[in-house]
Amino acid sequence: MIKRSLIDIAKMVKGSIFKKEHENIIIEGVCTDSRTIEKGQMFIPLIGENFNGHLFVEDAYKKGARAALWNKNEPVPNIDIPLIFVEDTLKALQNLAKAYRRQLDVKVIGITGSNGKTTTKDIVASVLSTKYKTKKTLGNYNNDIGCPLTILSLDEETEMAVVEMGTERFGEISNLTDIAKPDVAIITSIGKAHLENLYTEENIARAKLEILEGLDPDGIFIYYGDDPTLKKVLKDFPIEHKTITYGSENSNEYVARMDSMDEEGIYFTVKSPFEKRFFLPLLGKHNIFNALAAVVVGEYFNIPVDLIQEGFNHIDKTGMRDELIYAKGFTILNDSYKSNPDSLLVQLETLYNMDNYSQKIVVAGDMLGLGEDEIKLHEEVGKAIDGEEIDYVFTIGPLAKYLGEACKANLGKDRVIHSESKKEVVEKIKKIIKPNSIVLVKASRSLELEDIVNALKEEVVLD
Repeated sequence: MIKRSLIDIAKMVKGSIFKKEHENIIIEGVCTDSRTIEKGQMFIPLIGENFNGHLFVEDAYKKGARAALWNKNEPVPNIDIPLIFVEDTLKALQNLAKAYRRQLDVKVIGITGSNGKTTTKDIVASVLSTKYKTKKTLGNYNNDIGCPLTILSLDEETEMAVVEMGTERFGEISNLTDIAKPDVAIITSIGKAHLENLYTEENIARAKLEILEGLDPDGIFIYYGDDPTLKKVLKDFPIEHKTITYGSENSNEYVARMDSMDEEGIYFTVKSPFEKRFFLPLLGKHNIFNALAAVVVGEYFNIPVDLIQEGFNHIDKTGMRDELIYAKGFTILNDSYKSNPDSLLVQLETLYNMDNYSQKIVVAGDMLGLGEDEIKLHEEVGKAIDGEEIDYVFTIGPLAKYLGEACKANLGKDRVIHSESKKEVVEKIKKIIKPNSIVLVKASRSLELEDIVNALKEEVVLD
């Protein structure tokens, strides 16, 4: 993590130290949450619509913070805390990360995409860690706060940093890539996510391509070459960097085919530019291509194929994504972290391919951020659900109700059940679930459907 004197920090954030006698104080790490502050860190009080972190600076100091940034427009408290005055604490956080990144001898792999970026991040980091000291974005820290915090968490000895970059509108990835300055840029896919602000899939592709603005001139651009929207936009997009494509189509430099899949994972073969069979302990055919991106990165950084497989074997996976949970007499496929039409259809395909279950149940919540076509997109997914493969669909949320109504054509009205609360969903599932069933739980993050996952684990016991 960053370890610098306050005088150095002040220069990096273009700020000024409140008291000269504090110049030589050394901070070790930064934190934006006073509840999780650690001794020796610098507290960065952010300001949002419903909160002001400056109110918690004194509390952070009592818990061990060694110093804090301070927005110079905020009243200064009558407490003896080492402070650095800045124009804007969020911008200062970003400037600090930007300056620190340029002081580090580290290779940064930046990853973005509508779907698969977090799993790709986890796999890439695991592969790189077989040979290099590697750190990755924790959880979903992929925004204008999380990305700089990831950079500032890097040790000076870190050799590889895998940084996830998310966006909901134009300009966000442009800012993140300017902070992280990646040596490798990866775009996993373009899908129907964040349409509320970006309106079209072509605009989503253009927003994701902002990652190239910060890519090192000698860096490499890796992208999913099967993606039709990305291919369309790239025809009119000037690319000055070396590129490598991956996917299932033979036109890609790296091509993979699935051999087989079970509950333990996927066997797939890379056909080009070499031939090698791999095992990936993750569910879903889509994860082949997340892993294939990691193969490309591994090859680029001279990691032997046997170590790439070793990386696959020890993936430290971010929770609530493709998480298979063996409960009491049944199984839960927990993918409750986020949802959009493309990712839900992919997860349904995964469920269709999982044999040996007596019953397959889907719990689908609202897919948010889809813009003016949100009802239509929910209905389209509902119409696509295979009534021969799925026994019951439970919906929750006003938008998911449209999904449920649409899928009644395939399942019938008795097998599609809408609920107004998470507790109600659990109670209704209890009435129909059989031993050796599998339950897929998926919705946008704000619905917090992990509550349903936890309730099913705790309350349902089947013989």
